[in-house]
Amino acid sequence: MGVNEIREKYLSFFESKDHLRLESFPLVPKNDKSLLLINAGMAPLKPYFTGQEIPPKTRITTCQKCIRTGDIENVGKTSRHATFFEMLGNFSFGDYFKEEIIPWAWEFVTEVLKISKEKLYVTIYLEDDEAFEIWTRKTDVDPSRIFRLGKDDNFWEIGQGPCGPCSEIHFDRGEGKINTVEEFIKAAEEDRVVEFWNLVFTQFDKDEDGNYNRLAKTNIDTGMGLERMATIMQGVKSIFEIDTMKNILNNVCKISGVEYGSSENKDVSLRIITDHIRSVTFMVSDGILPSNEGRGYVLRRLLRRAARHGKLLGINRAFLNELCDVVIENSKDAYPELAEKRDYIKKVIKLEEERFDETIDSGINILNDYISELKSENKKTLSGEKVFKLYDTYGFPLELTQEILEENGMDVDLEGFETEMKLQRERARAARGETNYMGTDMNVFMTLPPSVTTEFKGYASTVSEGEVLVIVKGDEIVESAEEGCEVTLILDRTSFYPEMGGQVGDSGEIVSSGFKVKIEDCKKTANGKVIHVGKVVEGTVRQGDKVTTIVNKSRRMDIARNHTATHLIHAALRKILGTHVEQSGSLVTPERLRFDFTHFEAISHEDLKKIETLVNEKIMDAIDVETIETSIEEARKMGAVALFGEKYGSSVRVVKAGDFSMELCGGTHVANTASVGMFKVISESGVAAGVRRIEAVTGKGALEYVEGLENTIKEAAAALKTSVKDITRRVETVMTELKEKEKEIEVLKAKMASNVADEIINNAVDIKGVKAVTAVVELDADGLRGLGDKLRDKLGKSVVVLASTKDDKVTFIAMASKEAVSSGVHAGNIIREVAKIAGGGGGGRPDMAQAGGKDKTKVKEALEVVNGLVESMIK
Repeated sequence: MGVNEIREKYLSFFESKDHLRLESFPLVPKNDKSLLLINAGMAPLKPYFTGQEIPPKTRITTCQKCIRTGDIENVGKTSRHATFFEMLGNFSFGDYFKEEIIPWAWEFVTEVLKISKEKLYVTIYLEDDEAFEIWTRKTDVDPSRIFRLGKDDNFWEIGQGPCGPCSEIHFDRGEGKINTVEEFIKAAEEDRVVEFWNLVFTQFDKDEDGNYNRLAKTNIDTGMGLERMATIMQGVKSIFEIDTMKNILNNVCKISGVEYGSSENKDVSLRIITDHIRSVTFMVSDGILPSNEGRGYVLRRLLRRAARHGKLLGINRAFLNELCDVVIENSKDAYPELAEKRDYIKKVIKLEEERFDETIDSGINILNDYISELKSENKKTLSGEKVFKLYDTYGFPLELTQEILEENGMDVDLEGFETEMKLQRERARAARGETNYMGTDMNVFMTLPPSVTTEFKGYASTVSEGEVLVIVKGDEIVESAEEGCEVTLILDRTSFYPEMGGQVGDSGEIVSSGFKVKIEDCKKTANGKVIHVGKVVEGTVRQGDKVTTIVNKSRRMDIARNHTATHLIHAALRKILGTHVEQSGSLVTPERLRFDFTHFEAISHEDLKKIETLVNEKIMDAIDVETIETSIEEARKMGAVALFGEKYGSSVRVVKAGDFSMELCGGTHVANTASVGMFKVISESGVAAGVRRIEAVTGKGALEYVEGLENTIKEAAAALKTSVKDITRRVETVMTELKEKEKEIEVLKAKMASNVADEIINNAVDIKGVKAVTAVVELDADGLRGLGDKLRDKLGKSVVVLASTKDDKVTFIAMASKEAVSSGVHAGNIIREVAKIAGGGGGGRPDMAQAGGKDKTKVKEALEVVNGLVESMIK
């Protein structure tokens, strides 16, 4: 039974048990700071388990994409470790419990998958008599095949919060019956028995004192590893032998010309590439881009690790972008976004492969410098700090560093490297902050029940009627708040749009016969509560009051102009630059818009002009902007563009501007593109690898921007003593005059440098046949290098050490001729000792080195040690 067939049978089975099938959530967690990437089937469903959000149904089934890198060093070396895997699960939120899931699980395994009961064992928690009773009463499992295990094996908990016993189903790969717990544990340790389905019975809430309090509503959370299940169904021992994984591995063999099974080291590389290309493909499809931090760093590490193992197999070209086609073909039916974003995925991967090739070259150059330093100091071990710098800053793999050092009779300070890695992990954890089960900061809003909801009534009108449900003052829920109090209100209905999807929240007033609250902002909390933040300016607001919500209409209109413009610019970018362009972020305020998108190079001036012109043409075409509420399936059929990483419900809102733009969006928009007024790009820049940003203005903001430019031009014309129409000609004249003056200055500088050079040469000292000169000159770094080259060329076999304190910045350079280097002189070692005296540091090659200093009063003293250093080096 193939992987895709197993997945479908599982999901269909639970649909037949009245479960709602949900698509896999993206790998990027939403409103959960506790996770970098989704690592379990239940992770995206935590808000439903905690009661912070109401699930779309109390019975849900999913096949969830997951990434785990904790055991990355074991990937490729064992038969079951993987960084990417799919987790099948069925979940109950206060609906069914053990009585239902235990017989269903047995039914699926024995009747749908038709696994022999003689090959199955069940484990339960030591004290869970209830589970034992249900297993023996509601299934035909042999009671002697049920083993009771302790907390480490059959009890699920993570710190405080929901937890409970679990029951696992295991497959026996061996022969003969297992009769005792001891025999079972031994068989599991030897990998004869494989656990493939974990049924978690969430029935307790562990408090801060360690007490297990019974939950009022119990939950079910199960997880079955799809790849592990496939190994059982296909009768293979390794996940790399199941159908979908083997397809990838066979293609790696084909590309590399390496036969699987011919060498254990090469097999490890083949398996690592096979696993990592799956992770990389799915991560990129969910909008993650390679970077040096967070989940982008995880992606970069996996991609470069796979590329490195490709080189070990003799693949000396970018190949991962081709290999991802196999992943896409394997999984596109279950994950259609893979096929939809194929070109984009391939482009991101290819670009990072090419960047890695450049990194390898620059990394080798840096490593060679480190090796030269070690040799000159008669050392054999490269510090963990330097190895980590190569790894972290330059993306240079540890294995490659070890290999090159080994060739030079050297090794790596692994302990120091691990210390640096640990420090980095701690920095990453600190950046995410201390978090609770959900990874969100607990506040008063998180304690509110899911039934506290707000209906948005502001699409059709900026005014609506509502009722005050909750009043928060400080961090406390209160029944009333009087004039002068800063408050946060939650209503049952509102015309205020809360900040989300890049659009800022509305401002305005909430009024009643007895009070007025000035609203400064409207936001959505992590658990979905719409909060109105403001100040009571008249009277007293009370819980239960009937109110009118009045949005600042002019400000809303400015926001709407900019929001509709982001849709127009998105469509224009895709038409001008290509369909690889995807929105990766936005900010829509009354004053301006910011649009981040995936693209891999700066946009040319010509293309930027085309984009701006196209958007303005669509504005002048006065296209009606329609909003259509429909199902996600219908929206996809219509061709609506969805955002990366967004999880949409069954009903979605499509915003359509004629045939030009069509996107899924919950924001507020103008009724006709003509209302945008005018669109003007302010800037285009890069914000991350593969992500560009356009900032622009519309409507009143565009008029103010143009007026500002006009004033600047008038001021410039006045300063240049010319008219606005002649300003270009006048600038050209001034620039020509400046260039002529610069040439004159360069001639004078050259004469001065020649004079300085002659003076310095006159003070040269002969040290064992090597001429040594030192001097302090007021030049910048480029000037120092130029003068150093001139002196070295004139002196022949020589050493030149120069210093400058220009602009209060201490700079040293040291240069040695080839003949001097042959005699034992090392410029890098000289400069290191010289710079130390002035409180600085640096180094470099034997023939050329540069350093900085901190104390300019020590510069002359630093140069006084040069002759002694040169004398000690000469053989």
